[in-house]
Amino acid sequence: MSDNLDELKGLVAALKADQQTQKAKEKREAWTKYVSLSMIFLAVLAAIATQRGAGYSSATMKQLNEATFNQAKASDEWAFYQAKGIKKSLYEQEKERLASVPGADGKALTAATARVDRYDKEQKEISDTAKSYEAKRDTARDAATHAANAGREMGLSTTVFQIAIALGGITLVMKKRWLWLASLTAGAIATGQMIRVLYFL
Repeated sequence: MSDNLDELKGLVAALKADQQTQKAKEKREAWTKYVSLSMIFLAVLAAIATQRGAGYSSATMKQLNEATFNQAKASDEWAFYQAKGIKKSLYEQEKERLASVPGADGKALTAATARVDRYDKEQKEISDTAKSYEAKRDTARDAATHAANAGREMGLSTTVFQIAIALGGITLVMKKRWLWLASLTAGAIATGQMIRVLYFL
């Protein structure tokens, strides 16, 4: 019986030692829970950067469509301008012909002159409209270029966030604090890049 009791005491002592070892290990590795929390935070920021990057892609496509639409409208207006120019040219020739004929009908000359003036005025209005569509086209192209640049820069931010999260995962496996610091540094760089794109680009 005393052997059993000694065995039981040894088992209890071993359990206590194992429990103390486990507590010491948990205390030494308590910092890893902060690694996990920082990875969650970085993942949220990466999701925001990805969503904003997708928004920039959508804005780029929308602005390019707007530019194409305005270019088509401007082309239509310039074609209309050319048609009016052809008509004006015909009436100018008629006006010159009537002016060169002695005893020509004055009403016909006046009518031809009125038509030339009318087509001149219409061409001016059409030209103004076409130029306004071209201005809108240029504005849309500039907006598309800006959105494309912002999307590319936000993509860089997303990539660095992914690197930071990967480093955090390696940190949890290898239990190396310097890897966690590298992960946090990459996360800070990615956050700075995201802020730069959102507010300063």
